[in-house]
Amino acid sequence: MKRVHPEFAYQSRELEGQIDGTLGDPPNKKNYNMMVDALVSEYAGGSGIDDVNLMAFALVDKIRFTDPKGLLREAADYEGGDPAPVFAMAECTGDDGAAMYASMTENHPELARQAIITAFLYKHQQRWQDDDQSLDQLAEGDEGDDEDDVERMDDTAATDDFTQIFDQGERE
Repeated sequence: MKRVHPEFAYQSRELEGQIDGTLGDPPNKKNYNMMVDALVSEYAGGSGIDDVNLMAFALVDKIRFTDPKGLLREAADYEGGDPAPVFAMAECTGDDGAAMYASMTENHPELARQAIITAFLYKHQQRWQDDDQSLDQLAEGDEGDDEDDVERMDDTAATDDFTQIFDQGERE
């Protein structure tokens, strides 16, 4: 499994949430198709919102990936890289899909690059893994010297004389 840039992993999860949210529970394919059609129409017309996830949402059902290994390599860098090679690694089907793809890549090359990779990662989740941010992973490398900390706390703990100053009980 290949590790991808954390921002791509995040965008892929966000795209999944948007798609699931649009489909609803129970899934309403009619609403979903209306949303996709509206996005495709906007982007094909040369407009559309400058947003990676909305672009990826518009692409996800229309796109076909011709170089999956190349896209995985490109997913290591979120901000950099030449967008042209990424554009050559995918294509969109249908007249509206092809028009949308051409418009996106021409008018918003950096965002289109990110959206193409995000759509790829969403559709091929089994090919990559996210950086592990679990507590177990974050604790890796911890030398377990917590016992020393406890001993130091005993040395600096408040004495009985000090705590009695704040005691509201009876005094001798």
